[in-house]
Amino acid sequence: MTGGEAFGAPGIPPTWASSDKDFVTTSLGTARVWASIGHGNVNEIYWPSTGRPEIRDFGFYLIGGGHWVDLKRVCNYTLSKPEPYLPLLTVTHTGDDYRLTLEVLPDPHRDVLLVRYDLEGPYKLGIIAAPHLGESGYDNDAWVDGGLLYASIPARAVCIGADAPMEDQSVGFVGASDGWQDLNAHNRFTYGFTSATGGNIAMSAALSAPKGVIALGIAPHPTGARTLAMSSLAQGYDTVRERFLAGWEAWGSKLSLPAPEADLAEEALTTATVLRTHEDRMFPGAVVASMSTPWGNSTNTLGGYHLVWPRDATLAAFALLAANQVEDARRMLAHMIGVQQPDGHWTQNYFPDGVPFWTGIQLDEAAFPVMLAAKLRELGQPDLPGTTEMVRRAIAFIAKAGPQSDQDRWEENPGISAFTIPVLIAALVAAAPWLDEATRGYALDLADDWNERIEEWCYVTGTPMAEKLGVDGYYVRIAPPEMDGGVTGTLMLRNRNGETIRACALVALDFSYIVRLGLRSATDPKIKDTIKVVDEVLKVDTPSGPVYRRYNEDGYGEHDDGSPYDGNGVGRAWPLLVGERGHLALQAGEDPLLYLKTMRNCASPGGLLPEQVWDAAPIPERHLYPGRPSGSAMPLVWSHAEFLKLLIARQAGRPVELLEAVAKRYGGSVPKAKYTRWRNEVPVPSLCQGRALIIEDREPFTLHLGWDGWQDVADVPAQELPFGLWGVAIEPERYAGRKELNFTRRYTEGWEGKNHTVEIAATEEQRTLTHVSDGAAAAKA
Repeated sequence: MTGGEAFGAPGIPPTWASSDKDFVTTSLGTARVWASIGHGNVNEIYWPSTGRPEIRDFGFYLIGGGHWVDLKRVCNYTLSKPEPYLPLLTVTHTGDDYRLTLEVLPDPHRDVLLVRYDLEGPYKLGIIAAPHLGESGYDNDAWVDGGLLYASIPARAVCIGADAPMEDQSVGFVGASDGWQDLNAHNRFTYGFTSATGGNIAMSAALSAPKGVIALGIAPHPTGARTLAMSSLAQGYDTVRERFLAGWEAWGSKLSLPAPEADLAEEALTTATVLRTHEDRMFPGAVVASMSTPWGNSTNTLGGYHLVWPRDATLAAFALLAANQVEDARRMLAHMIGVQQPDGHWTQNYFPDGVPFWTGIQLDEAAFPVMLAAKLRELGQPDLPGTTEMVRRAIAFIAKAGPQSDQDRWEENPGISAFTIPVLIAALVAAAPWLDEATRGYALDLADDWNERIEEWCYVTGTPMAEKLGVDGYYVRIAPPEMDGGVTGTLMLRNRNGETIRACALVALDFSYIVRLGLRSATDPKIKDTIKVVDEVLKVDTPSGPVYRRYNEDGYGEHDDGSPYDGNGVGRAWPLLVGERGHLALQAGEDPLLYLKTMRNCASPGGLLPEQVWDAAPIPERHLYPGRPSGSAMPLVWSHAEFLKLLIARQAGRPVELLEAVAKRYGGSVPKAKYTRWRNEVPVPSLCQGRALIIEDREPFTLHLGWDGWQDVADVPAQELPFGLWGVAIEPERYAGRKELNFTRRYTEGWEGKNHTVEIAATEEQRTLTHVSDGAAAAKA
């Protein structure tokens, strides 16, 4: 068949590439192309930002002698690069009668990806590229013109050319008339279709010479894509290569990282480079969570992980800051200032240009940028313009919305998270230099109040799990909202078909930030008991070392048979949690080297750290092996950031996120707040004699109060507090000799319709014992 329109429109439904990747690369010039490599092929190309994959895959095949070789299925290749911090990847495929060497080179000055190839053996090199232009990949057009391959949609176009003639060119619909189907049916390219209009399309050709350079250009229109591809070839591969290496050498030469062992030293340099690679150039400072889509070859999800999560991005900034890449961290903070919402929070995630994707609110994501600003200031860096306004807005949002978050860090449940609450407290303390006297005093006392109550909200004793494991108690993953019973209530497992579990039975490493940020000591008995529980319940021994699951009964991961996560599954082990466990070990005076080695052992052949590793018996037909990357996101920026931070913390003797102001204020101790704050989300069941209470809300109200069964009734109008809050303070002398406070509230629109009681305890010990006893009884119920 030659010429004309391909058959089989519109093709099979498009998907993304597998997230089982070997490597990611980009230049540090002005160009806006990023590429990932997986199974020895280029498997995704992003343009014009890290949030937009435009090519699903760009694969290589050997054709000759009446048969063909699908290199990604043979999967017999090696990887190399000049230095760990120079992401110029060489892939060498070998077989009994062939050797193919590919070098993948993003042009620093043009939106072009170059691939230099050198083939030895009785074959021609075949290429098949599958564009996925736009948001769906369903409506792409492809054609052959002038010896070049083209694909486009409005405002996006691709052109593929080479420095030697391309033969047997064709375009077709995936699953029907594409190049792979042609090879599978005929053992060579035979179709020769010159157009494929409106569908999921692929482009194919054979290279006439055994050595050469292929260029893939991307632009808003086909002529521009051709111009870029042809001019990059005309510039000369060696010149482009030299410029690429010079850009990365200028950046990487600043790195001076710990090197306890050779493989860890290499991984550290690779990790820093991966973090830098994920920064956008169209929107500098934006760092996406991963240039991959979890289980991408089974889904056409638009967002994937190529979105900015403020948490992941700021943790990456902390890692780069620890690696002495200060300007990178400052750029990332500048981006955070630019995309902050008017009310002070950041959206759950967003494209690098700031357009929200998921719009949930995770309070830790409002706090981490404040901590980053504080860390830069602590290191003597001058404030960026806009820092003061950013911090004040963020702290106002935290103070008004907290301590309960609409979502926890795993984006699944509302409540008071053992991870989120210490991050909020640290931000409230760290913000002090940017606040005026009134707001500073309020923020610091609010931090002290929340710090005092961490155990009240997130710690349980006397549960069946505690008794079984021989501990007094432990920190839970999250306490559901008060209306759902708080720490003694139940919550839904979002990835397990809506199953529920008692909050007191759910544990996680989320509590580790209570120690990392200096709010509790790693040797505190409560912390040590929780570590014992986590090690027993969540640790999975693998050939890579001990790896940890997010929480018991998690459902985010492959099914037992290895099939992809599809909204339900079985939660697998996460290398980044090995880093969190390693930080706990470091702060307890142990050497975290074992944890660093385990993380390194989980990496791909190219040094990429995954989101999850397989933690069950091997399933070779699905390429699932214990302790090795699963089908989840890879690389995961969060994993790389955690590895680099732990490596540097091992040398420094303290976590990079531990801020001087927070360490000085708490230092493992728990100072008493001036006020204990009653809010709807965190009522105060009992108050110790001598402690001041303040009843707060987010709108004006009149407090209607009484004592000991509504005696001595009075009405007190709320006073305006900082950060848009309103409250009535009740000093100790006001309730001297009383046993309980009774109150309700009247708002502009009327009475709230509910009465509240606060018991007055004689001593703090009595109050604590009552709380613990009530909690243990509820936990056993």
